[in-house]
Amino acid sequence: MCLAAYEPFFTGAEDFYRERVGDVARRDAEAEVWVAVDGDEVLGCVTYCPPGSVWREISRDDEGEFRMLSVAPSARGRGVGMALARTCEERARSHGAVAMVLSSLAVMTAAHAVYARLGYERLPERDWSPAPDVHLIAFGKQLD
Repeated sequence: MCLAAYEPFFTGAEDFYRERVGDVARRDAEAEVWVAVDGDEVLGCVTYCPPGSVWREISRDDEGEFRMLSVAPSARGRGVGMALARTCEERARSHGAVAMVLSSLAVMTAAHAVYARLGYERLPERDWSPAPDVHLIAFGKQLD
């Protein structure tokens, strides 16, 4: 499901990120993978990066971070992405975080709309590039 959700954004079969998205077991061992289901159907998943996780990329010590939020194409528009993001926010609060941050490709505009509805704002000063020709834009939100 994660790979299917990201498929439109991969640059081809050799895209380095394909393996990272597909390796859910590794992410779960080194971070926390949260899954939304309806019966036996997987609707979406997200990787929450707790303090000390090697999956943290742009977060500071007092911030939470999530990555790879993905929703099955058949489940889009049902609030799955919002529910998964809120789960990450609750996890961050439980760790004492005062804010949540994330990175996204600029073309992931449907995800950006979800983030905006949740109160996230652009953090252009934290945009970055993990690889040549891969430019990520940052978003953040203060947690209550």
